[in-house]
Amino acid sequence: MTENTKTIRWGIIGCGNVTELKSGPAYQKTTGFTIQAVMRRDPEKVKDYAKRHGIPKFYTDADALINDPEIDAVYIATPPDTHKYYGLKVAEVGKPCCIEKPLAPNYQDCLAIAEAFESKNIPVFVAYYRRTLPRFEQIKKWIDSKTIGEIRHIRWHLSKPTTNQDRSGEYNWRTDIKIATGGYFDDLASHGLDLFIHYLGPIKEVSGISLNQQGLYTSKDAAVANWLHESGVTGSGSWNFGSFEREDIVEIYGSEGKITFSVFENHPIILKTAAGETTHNITHPENIQLYHVEQMREDLLGNQKHPSNGFTAAHTSWVMDQIIGN
Repeated sequence: MTENTKTIRWGIIGCGNVTELKSGPAYQKTTGFTIQAVMRRDPEKVKDYAKRHGIPKFYTDADALINDPEIDAVYIATPPDTHKYYGLKVAEVGKPCCIEKPLAPNYQDCLAIAEAFESKNIPVFVAYYRRTLPRFEQIKKWIDSKTIGEIRHIRWHLSKPTTNQDRSGEYNWRTDIKIATGGYFDDLASHGLDLFIHYLGPIKEVSGISLNQQGLYTSKDAAVANWLHESGVTGSGSWNFGSFEREDIVEIYGSEGKITFSVFENHPIILKTAAGETTHNITHPENIQLYHVEQMREDLLGNQKHPSNGFTAAHTSWVMDQIIGN
């Protein structure tokens, strides 16, 4: 932080699509945060990004950004197979860090990242931003206040049609088994599973079946699972990425009611109890990581703990490994 303004100067490694609207502007809109530098290997693209977003410095070398004395904290927004590589470098120089989700392609790498930052007593945040969005926090309030009684079971089904990119054979890191064993499952299911752990506590038992049904790419494209939270709540899920239509539905069953919602769609949340059925529309901010970024600021100031850190993200990856068979 600078002495006078206490502004935390961030550097971003990997300024791709996720940083254009979802995350990058959130750092610029958060009081006390600024983006000082960005890094991308392509010199023309990184220069263009910095110019468009009003960022003073840009690099094509990640080490130069990480070691820049004008950078106080680093946001890693690269594909997950490089998160450990860059994350350990940031931990070594002693700077706070935010890493995109999933934290790494497997649990062991996630744990290595979390432990590296813990050993330096430096925070590492993970961009499971649904833990901070008002839409999903309203559901947590209902669960915690026992609006639907004791929670018994949670069920999620997510499916989507095959994309043109999938059929074309064009390279996509999200379906490259070397980067994402579970394919779209790694990218998408991680959001929901992490949210369920936020709602219902750690998962102690999980089993799953996963496979590649379509043969269009190397990663898996279908999975089913059952799990048990330490709280005694049971869970089940199914994910398929070659289905007729997109469907995204979560049902939380309680002893006195039910909550129905979508993880990704902006459908109304439905609350059903003996008093009747109500619908609730809670919109997301323009930059969907805004609340996540603002709560990082509060954590760094010592005002409150951020709900998504290296160890919570590692636990989510452990659950995913059990389902996918990593």
